[in-house]
Amino acid sequence: GRGSGGGGGQNGGQGPNIDDFFKKGQSQLKTVLGDGGGSGASFLLILLVAALGWLYMSFYTVKPEEQAVVLTFGEYTNTQGPGLNFAPWPVQTALIEPVRKQREIKIGQGRANLRSNSRDPGVMLTGDANIIDINFTVVWNIKDLKAHLFNLAEPEPTIRAVAESAMREVVGRSRLAPLLNRDRAQVESDVRELIQTTLDEYQAGVRILRLNMDRADPPGEVIDAFRDVQAAEQERDTRQKEAQAKYNEITAAARGEAAQLTEDAEAYRARVVAGAEGEAARFEAVLKEYAAAKDVTRKRLYLETMERVFGNMNKVIIDENASGSQGVVPYLPLDQLRGRTAQQGR
Repeated sequence: GRGSGGGGGQNGGQGPNIDDFFKKGQSQLKTVLGDGGGSGASFLLILLVAALGWLYMSFYTVKPEEQAVVLTFGEYTNTQGPGLNFAPWPVQTALIEPVRKQREIKIGQGRANLRSNSRDPGVMLTGDANIIDINFTVVWNIKDLKAHLFNLAEPEPTIRAVAESAMREVVGRSRLAPLLNRDRAQVESDVRELIQTTLDEYQAGVRILRLNMDRADPPGEVIDAFRDVQAAEQERDTRQKEAQAKYNEITAAARGEAAQLTEDAEAYRARVVAGAEGEAARFEAVLKEYAAAKDVTRKRLYLETMERVFGNMNKVIIDENASGSQGVVPYLPLDQLRGRTAQQGR
């Protein structure tokens, strides 16, 4: 069996020194009984010491952060919690483990060297065919002491192998750039869940408390080139944002101008429609008058039309059939003469 209380030592250390215990008990008993007790005293001493030793080996204490697995002739019997417990030795023994203790496994510690022939578990390949050097820590404790003691021969190497495999799987389906900044928390969560699921399938009795990515960088040989690429990408992003801002500005101005043109067109449409409706209303009014008095209306329309046509013309029209037209005398255009005199004076 394994554990801090393996064998008959339920108290987490080496078993008591039986010879010293017997000698001490014999000397104390002789003091009480005196030297005349003889063989009877010796036999009583042996029985007393044996009883005390058996009780000492059978009682054990489990601390609040611990649990104990009780074995009967090497077979699992039950799991005991904190407190003073009894397991009759040697029929039963107890294996005590600190189940609440947080244990750490560090993977990929130190910077990787691609020129070295040694395999570094922190060097991994991303989904976009880039190499990343990751250092991370797995923090765990015992969830089921029975499963932890009897289902895994080597718990820590098993957890280490499962953690490395889980990290490689998650990194292998991720891109490099997000891994270095915004996706690290998501990667930690995904890897922790994958480790826990795999260990539960193994019935390892282990609880993964958290996973911490201590470092995630490109390997040392390419980190300078990678930083140049990152700087170029940041410059590209800056230029794209500036172009987007300019685009938004021009688009907003164009939309404002389009809205203004639409409003002007709408106003023009309303004005033209209103004018057309007014003309139609006037035409309908004239039509009603014409229906009531055709001759009068026809003559009025004629006169109004002639007035609009000849109103701005500098002509004199005489109806030769009108009475008194023979006595018309040509007149001197004084207004034109004044205009010409004024122009010559200038």
